[in-house]
Amino acid sequence: MRLTTSDPIPVTRITVRDACDADMSHITAIYRHHVLTGTASFEEIPPSQDEITSRFHAIRDKGMPYLVAIRDQSIVGYCYASSYRPRTAYRHTVENSIYVAPDCAGQGVGSLLMGHLIERCENGPWRQMVAAIGDSANHASIALHRKFGFEQTGVFHNVGFKFGRWLDSVLMQRSLGDDKPVLPGPLDK
Repeated sequence: MRLTTSDPIPVTRITVRDACDADMSHITAIYRHHVLTGTASFEEIPPSQDEITSRFHAIRDKGMPYLVAIRDQSIVGYCYASSYRPRTAYRHTVENSIYVAPDCAGQGVGSLLMGHLIERCENGPWRQMVAAIGDSANHASIALHRKFGFEQTGVFHNVGFKFGRWLDSVLMQRSLGDDKPVLPGPLDK
């Protein structure tokens, strides 16, 4: 049976693993598409592969998860958790990012990645996950986050300008792990 781009990808044929340096060209291509055609990212100029690789290393150097979804030896999506903000009081909060290859949208790749990312973060020292979703009209991303227990906590109206129009940023949040997490130890100096 041959799959066309409109056929759903059987999730049993997709594997999720940690990203590595060899994946950066595929990740760069997926992100480039989203920068040039969509409002999920407020970047307007696609970063180079070197810049994407630098960002990857910055995330992995902090021990945070960066994952890829693979079907038939091709990367069909990726996700990662990054620091929400640089100040130390935010160190137990992460922000998620998920991008799916354009020919795989709506086929369960985002859900598969989100499930793995949440599980990895729940097993780490993080207690909250936030999402800043570009554009109130990004219904698919908002629905994906709701499916995984995110609640909308706010909207920044008209904070981005891309493709000749003003864009909102939808803020969503979910707890990771227990509702009453163990208090973190003292900050290492």
